[in-house]
Amino acid sequence: MTAPPIGNHLRRMRFDHGQMTQQTLAQAVGVTRQTIVALETGRYAPSLELAMRLAGVFGCGVDDLFFWNGTQPESATRKNQ
Repeated sequence: MTAPPIGNHLRRMRFDHGQMTQQTLAQAVGVTRQTIVALETGRYAPSLELAMRLAGVFGCGVDDLFFWNGTQPESATRKNQ
């Protein structure tokens, strides 16, 4: 199985917000700690709803927390031409 092409700044954001634990973040957004671990290690890409919940906890936009890791999708490449 390949890793999803979405990277994130979750670990950094947790530490920037009072060294929040994975468990505390998980409880705040309604998932398990294992889900947070999988997100932070790049083994799991969140649903849009979860991404929005996570961004809400940190008071930032989804695009401040998550980023495209690798090549752009073909549709985005065509828009820029």
